Parts: sequence; structure tokens; C-alpha cells
Amino acid sequence: MASGAPTLVETDIPARLDRLSWNRFHTLIIVALGITWVLDGLEVTLAGALSGALKESPVLQFTNTDIGIAGTSYLVGAVFGALFFGWLTDRLGRKKLFFITLAVYLVATGLTAFSWNLWSFCLFRFFTGAGIGGEYTAINSTIQEFIPAQYRGRTDLIVNGSFWIGAALGALGSVILLDPAHFAPDIGWRIAFGIGAALGLVILFLRAFIPESPRWLVTHGRAAEGEAIVRTIEEHAGGAFAPHTGPKVALHARTHTPLREVFHTLFHLHRLRALVGLTLMSAQAFFYNAVFFTYALVLTDFYGISADKVGLYILPFAAGNFLGPVFLGPLFDTIGRRPMIAGTYFISGLLLAVSGWMFQQNMLTATEQTIAWMVVFFFASAAASSAYLTVGETFPLEIRALAIAAFYALGTGIGGALGPLIFGALVETGSRDAVFGGYLMGSAVMAFAAFVQWRWGVAAERRSLEDVAAPLSLARS
Repeated sequence: MASGAPTLVETDIPARLDRLSWNRFHTLIIVALGITWVLDGLEVTLAGALSGALKESPVLQFTNTDIGIAGTSYLVGAVFGALFFGWLTDRLGRKKLFFITLAVYLVATGLTAFSWNLWSFCLFRFFTGAGIGGEYTAINSTIQEFIPAQYRGRTDLIVNGSFWIGAALGALGSVILLDPAHFAPDIGWRIAFGIGAALGLVILFLRAFIPESPRWLVTHGRAAEGEAIVRTIEEHAGGAFAPHTGPKVALHARTHTPLREVFHTLFHLHRLRALVGLTLMSAQAFFYNAVFFTYALVLTDFYGISADKVGLYILPFAAGNFLGPVFLGPLFDTIGRRPMIAGTYFISGLLLAVSGWMFQQNMLTATEQTIAWMVVFFFASAAASSAYLTVGETFPLEIRALAIAAFYALGTGIGGALGPLIFGALVETGSRDAVFGGYLMGSAVMAFAAFVQWRWGVAAERRSLEDVAAPLSLARS
């Protein structure tokens, strides 16, 4: 079904990558690529923490509904960006897309600082989201293809969890930038988006050293290039690895994978995996975006927290979100994917229902509400990160980036884009009962995702990617 060069390539590159112990090269990869989630955390937090400032801006004068529309614009852009750039990532390679998607983000977030009305703001947020969505696909696939199997779960979770380092930076920055003693009401939020663009420019230089994925190169008939990269990585390891003596993998090189084969693989060959991936992505997208995009609105409208102080409440929330993957991540490689993914989804949903009831009963202060959310998202952050891990490692290499894109897009479209709109409207009512109803919706979808994962999830821990999902280009005897 595949088209392209018929060359048969025999390689031991996947096995050589998986047998390595952690070394300096892996650390450099994680820092240079994982910083994408720091950027996304910065963007999303700014959008949430700045919502009060956008409402008070003498130029924009946003309503709560406008804030929801802007949040949805970012997510819709991320959906289209993930699909388009994900398709390009599998065709043109991971490395090229690192720079293209980051450049799109950089320009768009810089332009956001110059927005003059709702529609210009939404347009620039759309393209900012497109750049970040494209980053997700290229980077998740690359990290999984470079990291040894024994570390893949915890690494992927921690990298995705680094979103919350950016969230903390965004929250802290908003406290300073929104303080009227430092900046005028219509200036601080513009500077905040300008800082995001400046950070993107720095990251462009950090990525210069990153090589193309050797696994991708082999499937595209460029085995010699892949071999050279693996030798370099082995040199970084300093000989701290066992020699590979097992059989080589035989692959039919191809230039690309036809869309017909993509659809056949996703929705026929691996349809149960597709169900699991879509469910996990949709549930975490609704759960996160519903709560986090309206985080600042709940604090300002129900607890009377001033807009310039919202960032202080996001800091502990962000800490809980980052620490969850850090402490729970290793268990995904030891206890295993199925129990840990199902468990974190279920616990997250249960805790949100309990804390939502306490909110509805007016039992919590702003500080106590923050602590409650901090506990909920300690588990939810690991759950959300595991959705990207699942989709990336359970589909074949040739369509890995597009699979991540497809399920991120569908999941975000189903769960994420609706969340801010629904919760923005619920907060607008001023009714705690209405907001609690939204929290129960989020709890229910997480519980359903936990059941789907437990029933049909794949035990991918400590297994090579090629063992979890055989390459489509595999030469079969």
C-alpha cells in the first residue's frame, strides 16, 4: 500500500537506542525540546491570568464570553496546526518542523501584543495555537524515538508536565505586569505576550544542535545518516551500554505513507487503540481546559480576588501539576501503563467532584479552593500527560506524528474547544450550582476514560516502540 523507494534496509538502530543508559545527550534533547511545553504553559496561563486585565483594558473591554471565545480560538488553532504540521512531520522529518512551528508561534504571539479588538486578538491567538499544536506532534514523536524504552514513560510525563513551569512563570509575570503601580492597564498584558515571543526567539538557537530522528531516517532510506547520529549518541554514553547482538529489523524504505494507509491503520488495524487514544485525549482536554481557562474568572467572580493577584493563586496550582508527573512518572514504567493511567484518570475525576461540591456549598476560601485544585491536578497532570504518551507509543513510526496530531485534534475539538465556552457561560451566570454542574461533567468524562483505558489499554512499559507497534514498512517473512 505504501509508495516510495522499494529499498530494503536492515538496521539495528532501534535496539541500539533502547539499550543505552541515560546520558548527556538525552538531557540535552529534553531541555531543548521539552521547553515547548514551558512555552505552552506560559501562553495558556497568560490567557487565563490576563483575563481580568483584558476585561479592564480600555481598548479591548472583553466580557467573560469574549474570554471564552478567545480561549477557544487558541484551541481551534492548535487543532488545525497539529493536523497540518503533524502530516508534514511524518513526510519531511521531525527536525525541519521544529523550526517551522516555533517560528509560527513566535510571530503570532508577538502580534497578539498589538491586538486592537476581539477579532484581531482571536486571529493572532489562532495562529499562536497553530504553532504550539504543530510543536506537540513533532516533539512528542521525536522524544519517544530518542529515549530508551526503560525511561520513556517517566520522561514523556515529565516533559509534558513541564507545561506547568511555564504556567508558574506566566503567573509570576502576570503579578508584576498587571500591577497598576508598574504599568498602565492596557500595557502590561501587551508586554506579557511580547515576552513570549522573545523566549521563542531564544529557543530557536537552543534547537540548532538537535539531529533528525534516526528511526525516521531509516524508514526513509537514509540509514547511513541515522547510523552516524546513533554513533554520536553512543559516544555521549561513553561506552556505558551493552553491545547489541540481536537480530536486525528489516524495513522497506518509503518517502511517505499514503493517507489511505493512515486511515486503515488508525481505524481498522488499530481501532481499539484509536478508541483509547481518542477517549483519553478528549477527557483530559475537557477536564483541563474547562477548569484552567476559567480559573481566573472563578477567583475574581466568586472569591473577589483582584485581577493583578490571580497569578499568586496559580503558582501553587502549577506546582502541584508539575510535581504530579515528577513523582508519579516512574510508576508508569514500573507498575505499568494500564493501572497507572486508569488510576490517575479515575482519582482526578473523583477529587474534582468532591472539591466541586465543596465549592458549591461555599465551604472553601480562595486559598482552600487553590489547595483543593492543587491536589486534584497532582493526579490530573500525570493523567493528561499519559494521553500523549499513549497515542505516541501505540501507533507505528511512519504515522506517529500524524496519529498524535489526529487524536490531539479530535480530542481538543471534542473536549477542549467546548470547555472554555461552556464554563465561561456557566461562570457568567454567577451561580455556584451551575459551575458545580460543569465540574461534575468533567468528573464523569474522566471516570469514563479510566474505564476505557483499564479495559483496552496497552501495556507498553519497557518495550521498544517497534515491539509495541510494528512499523508499517516492516519486511515480513
